[in-house]
Amino acid sequence: MVAKPDGSEEAPEDRKPPSDEARSAFIPPAGVEPPEPPEEEHPTSEFALPEGLAAEPTTEQEGSAFTPPAGYSAPQAPPPAFTPAYGIPMVKLSQDAPWQDRMRTMLRLPVGERPVPEAPRKDDETGPAVPRVLDLTLRIGELLLAGGEGAEDVEAAMFAICRSYGLDRCEPTVTFTLLSITYQPSLVDDPVTANRTVRRRGTDYTRLAAVYQLLADINDPDHEVSPEEAYRRLAEIRRNRHPYPGWALTAAAGVLAGAASVLLGGGPTVFFVAALGAMLGDRLAWLCAGRGLPEFYQFLVAAMPPAAVGVALTMLHTELRPSAVITGGLFALIPGRALVAAVQDGLTGFYITASARLLEVGYFFVAIVVGVLSVLYLAVQFDAQLNPEGTLQAVERPWVQIAASMVLCATFAILLQQSRATVLFATLNGGVAWVIYASIAVTAGGSTVMATAVAAGLVGLFGQLAARYQHTSSLPYVTAAIGPLLPGSATYFGVLAIAQNNLDQGFASLAKAAALALAIAIGVNLGGELARLFMQAPRAAAARRAAKRTRGF
Repeated sequence: MVAKPDGSEEAPEDRKPPSDEARSAFIPPAGVEPPEPPEEEHPTSEFALPEGLAAEPTTEQEGSAFTPPAGYSAPQAPPPAFTPAYGIPMVKLSQDAPWQDRMRTMLRLPVGERPVPEAPRKDDETGPAVPRVLDLTLRIGELLLAGGEGAEDVEAAMFAICRSYGLDRCEPTVTFTLLSITYQPSLVDDPVTANRTVRRRGTDYTRLAAVYQLLADINDPDHEVSPEEAYRRLAEIRRNRHPYPGWALTAAAGVLAGAASVLLGGGPTVFFVAALGAMLGDRLAWLCAGRGLPEFYQFLVAAMPPAAVGVALTMLHTELRPSAVITGGLFALIPGRALVAAVQDGLTGFYITASARLLEVGYFFVAIVVGVLSVLYLAVQFDAQLNPEGTLQAVERPWVQIAASMVLCATFAILLQQSRATVLFATLNGGVAWVIYASIAVTAGGSTVMATAVAAGLVGLFGQLAARYQHTSSLPYVTAAIGPLLPGSATYFGVLAIAQNNLDQGFASLAKAAALALAIAIGVNLGGELARLFMQAPRAAAARRAAKRTRGF
């Protein structure tokens, strides 16, 4: 037995020999002072201030993101060690700018740099349920995307809704057929994600304008819209009937084709014949839609009656212009708005959505080509003397063509289900576009591609300004106005050359049609961007540089 210091005894078997793990090899023995670190080593932090250098004085700056609150006290707070000592200025957005521009600016900022909501919620207030707000956001975004809006505008609208209901840390994502949104309250909380698939698309700009009015009311700080009221208004928007009945749409398609044929040099008889062919094609397309056939076959069937009527005129050896009849029937079928939206998404960085839209446009274009080509091929087999040169003959009838272009735009607006208040402006905008195009391409003998781009740019400029003045979408003011610029003649000439086995000329003409379509899309987008130069933009947008990641480095 061994006596302990407290007087107790310890058995010999309780004593254990000291192991090597009981002490560290780097601990100096008892009674030995630790050595001083050598001068070449610096165990201090790289952010520590050198001796003799005073810290930068902290000056409180109004609007700084690092300004401590009034009740904040930190007696042991470390000295400012990061740059700058007074913090980073807080981003502020001008309230006079349209909500579309403010939300687009915030989406382009990182989440950590976005400003907090202008009217923060109090601690004792209870906001709406997060899943309910996300579901409302997705339903509104679905209507916008199905109506033809660009992906960037849909994202801005979705972010604006969430921010209006206090969900500022959210990230919307828009693709061609899928909408998704994620909300994360903080960095330590689990995110909440919801998505919705867009399965059905339709063109109704009256419904689109009503959705924009709902968005404006939700984003208006003076007009409080609860989620229940927003759901009720959204249900009313979905239940609303189209402003024009089916027979009016069919008549509008016929008048549009007749006006396009007059625009290309046709007379009154050509007008009525082209209108008849277009109305037959429209009714066949409605029949296919009622049977549930895909849109590809609807476009294919709708393109066949105008071509058949033109071939019949040729075989009857009349003095009419069958090329004008066939070309006029194609104007109502070319998907101009889908092409503009595709190019707009590509220019704004939504490449997946842009690729999907371009693929959709390609399918529709192929359907039109196959429909017309099938009829023309049969006509060539029966020795129909189709004259492709008649399409290229420029006829200068300024006043008649200006009137025809305005009628074309008005009927195009009816086909798009626009409200009557926007039809007049779209008609005037299309008339101005045709005057610019004819002045450059016909009177001055300039390039048709350049003339199309300039005219489309003015359409986008005036349409964007009118839309921001009315606080609504720019589609009703732009889409119908580009009707006279659509490449119907180049499309028909290319299809006819292929049917006559002139493949080189045919593909060259189809390439020209594609170039004209891209000129329309880029011109409309550029005009819309130029319109924003005349409007008051958020200060954060002016201070933020453009990204350089797509310039090769």
